[in-house]
Amino acid sequence: MLPYRNRVAQVDTVSEPSPPVLISAADIQQRVGELAQQISADYGSDTNLVMVGVLKGSFIFLADLSRALSIPRTIEFIAVSSYESGSVSSGAVRLVMDVRGNIEDRHVLIVEDIVDTGHTLKYLIDLLKSHRPASIRTCTLLHKAERAEVDVPIDYIGFNIGDEWVVGYGLDYAEQDRTLPYIGTIEPVD
Repeated sequence: MLPYRNRVAQVDTVSEPSPPVLISAADIQQRVGELAQQISADYGSDTNLVMVGVLKGSFIFLADLSRALSIPRTIEFIAVSSYESGSVSSGAVRLVMDVRGNIEDRHVLIVEDIVDTGHTLKYLIDLLKSHRPASIRTCTLLHKAERAEVDVPIDYIGFNIGDEWVVGYGLDYAEQDRTLPYIGTIEPVD
């Protein structure tokens, strides 16, 4: 397999394979449905739920999860960055965009695409606590437990994965492959 950088340069080549599938689109949709059932049951129909999607990676997961819920909910977005460029996190999390709506006294569900070191999720929990919500829970599509550096609570986990670089279903490498309907693996070249 060509290094990822070479694959991007040859995107018009018909013979170039897509990233290998780690988690199929069908498996994702089944798991999203299961998570939605669990979240709906845990919160109940009288909960004032605000789903806070972490941009950009969570947008597809958030949309599918939100549509599968059977409870009332509103959606907010927040944007943070810990990757200046390439595939190595700087470790320092930077707020790019805060939630715009009022989440005070509301139940908040942070929806992430992936949790690896835990630094970003810890930052988000601490930041959103300053808005004085009634509660904060967390949901992630993917979790890389072996990469954890910070102990953070994750209430809902879609899939546990190893330490591979993944793309698709909202996740990207250098803004590539975000719209794949499945989770694929690549070998990033920095």
